[in-house]
Amino acid sequence: MNKELKNSELLSHFTIERASDAIFWVDSNARFHFVNEAACRSLGYTRDEFMQMTVHDIDTDFPVEKWSEQWTRVNKLKSFTHLSHHRTKDGRVFPVEISANYIQFEGKEYSCAFVRDISKRLDAEKEVRDSEKRFRDIFSAVNDGIIIVDPDDGRIVDVNDQVLKMLGYKKDELIGMSVSNIHPDEIDQINSIVSEVLKGSPVLTDEFSCLRKDRIYMPADMSFSKVELNQISYVLVMVRDITDRKKAEQKIENALAEIKELKDQLEAENIYLQEEIKIQHNFEEIISKSNELKKVLLKVEQVASTDATVLILGETGTGKELIARAVHNISDRRDRPLVKVNCASLPANLVESELFGHEKGAFTGALARKIGRFELANGGTIFLDEIGDLSLNLQSKLLRVLQEGEFERLGNPRVIKVNVRIIAATNRDLEQAMENGEFRGDLYYRLNVFPILTPPLRDRKEDIPLLVKHFMNKYSGRIGKIVDKVSHKVIDILMQYNWPGNVRELENIIERAVIISRGDTLELGDWIPAKNKLFSHPKPETLAEIEKDHINSVLKLTGWRVSGEKGAAKILGLKPTTLEARMKKLGIERTK
Repeated sequence: MNKELKNSELLSHFTIERASDAIFWVDSNARFHFVNEAACRSLGYTRDEFMQMTVHDIDTDFPVEKWSEQWTRVNKLKSFTHLSHHRTKDGRVFPVEISANYIQFEGKEYSCAFVRDISKRLDAEKEVRDSEKRFRDIFSAVNDGIIIVDPDDGRIVDVNDQVLKMLGYKKDELIGMSVSNIHPDEIDQINSIVSEVLKGSPVLTDEFSCLRKDRIYMPADMSFSKVELNQISYVLVMVRDITDRKKAEQKIENALAEIKELKDQLEAENIYLQEEIKIQHNFEEIISKSNELKKVLLKVEQVASTDATVLILGETGTGKELIARAVHNISDRRDRPLVKVNCASLPANLVESELFGHEKGAFTGALARKIGRFELANGGTIFLDEIGDLSLNLQSKLLRVLQEGEFERLGNPRVIKVNVRIIAATNRDLEQAMENGEFRGDLYYRLNVFPILTPPLRDRKEDIPLLVKHFMNKYSGRIGKIVDKVSHKVIDILMQYNWPGNVRELENIIERAVIISRGDTLELGDWIPAKNKLFSHPKPETLAEIEKDHINSVLKLTGWRVSGEKGAAKILGLKPTTLEARMKKLGIERTK
């Protein structure tokens, strides 16, 4: 038994001496009673030197005045661990971890302390902290967003501040959130990329849409790579907000589309203008000295500077197109084209295509995209001649352009916005057409913002000599002969004619006369107007002319008084407002 005890004591002694940690036995006075070999090695003292020393000689954190407090703590807690610093014999100080244990041995109290040099551990920890700080500084300072994802469950482990700014979340809201919440529509594609990255693929980049907290999608370039943190594999995702880039790309696309559209429009304008050059106009300029036409030109001046819709009314051949050109030429739109559409001359199935254009394949025979007249006239003026002949279906589409300034090409649902001034003309009675269901009332009132009534030639007979001279010069030059004289007899015959075809008819007669004239004097040849077309004084032939003549007579009788007991409205059996409307429609104005 004694042998076994002795062997146990030897084993314990061997263990203590061979221990890698320093072991100190210290009494209540802080004096050493035992140290092992590790203690001697770590501090450079011999055992004999230690026996002459106290704890205060080696522990820099426990001077004499603190030992009493430390011993009380050992006595009370019996066992605890704390950090301190030891000083070697040569003066070097190093950090230690001390596990202090209260022991009673042979009636005395001791503190048996196991002391471990933790210099390397602290250096390693410091390196880790420094590394983590450097990583965190980079993590926070980088301009791109960083998301670290646990690939096992797809949840977010960490994010930097840029991600919070991009997505609008707080950090504690994102940590632990599934990536599928940010990419609800693209999670399968993302999982596929993550799988490839974990298998060893290099950095993979693709474009995704991130769902922000405000439920708005943010376009982003995202790069995926595998990282090891504390021997655990994670996926690091670099996120770059490309909203500005997308907007810039969209602006470029829009600009290119606009350039292409402007190029197409310019080409179409050139084609249209080349076609217009070939058209022979009735006049090179307005030729008149009559008061009736002066009133019309005054209205042209009044309305030209506005964008108001103009409706030009009048018989065939009275120069409605010339008035439309006059409105455009003195308007602010004169530097943009005046585009003409004759609604009566185009086939019904082509009018819509001419007005609004069509896409390739929109209908049989549509072999290429065509820009419509409204697009050509954007920024300028469109002249819709013979508007009364437009079909009801197209009248509704025209009404939309008037109201909203927009339309669609045939075969393309995209809405096209235009800024076009509309001038319409007709020789039809649109009010009668409304009553017959042939013309939309809402379109008529939209067009009839500023009506201008062109007078027939029989109401401006004083202009005939001027017009004859003008047409003589015009066609003499074209035919290549000089006809510059006209007799009073010819003028008298022309003045007596009723001119149902108005100025256009007069132009045709003069062109024929120039052709047949044998010298420099105009000859009418065998042209003899029918007797019922000759008169010494103009006589009304239409209901509108009869009505106008009658109202004029009554107004002259009442001294141009409209309302009241002695006013024209009372005599005619009309309300004053109704009479004023009729006067406006018929172009009745008081003459001086």
